[in-house]
Amino acid sequence: MNIYFSGSIRGGRNHNTWYEYIVLELKKNGNVLTEFVADKNLSSYGTLNLTDEEIYKRDVDLIKQSDIVIADVTIPSLGVGYEIAFAESINKKIYCIYNKEDDKRISAMIAGCPNFESYPYNSKEELQIIINKIFN
Repeated sequence: MNIYFSGSIRGGRNHNTWYEYIVLELKKNGNVLTEFVADKNLSSYGTLNLTDEEIYKRDVDLIKQSDIVIADVTIPSLGVGYEIAFAESINKKIYCIYNKEDDKRISAMIAGCPNFESYPYNSKEELQIIINKIFN
């Protein structure tokens, strides 16, 4: 199974430790096409050796190749939002996850969309339960 994992890059990297853990858990269930999202060396400047157009083409192509899209929407990100909308437009199965620290709420456009499911988490154990639910 090809998994497209989406998380904030230019919107901010302060959730990267969670991304690393999420990617490790997702790899137990298939091929994560976007492991680079969790790269601790990736800054909010993103991939410096690719143009914006190359990044767009790569990401759109990877979404098309994926069987499932899992997006961490904890950090508001235009890119993550676009990836979700694009995946929805081509009928991909989409799951949004977010850390509910400090009673954080996600956008109503995510939480209220009937075409995908959203799950809050506060711990690694909760993430494991969510990921197991998604893949079982």
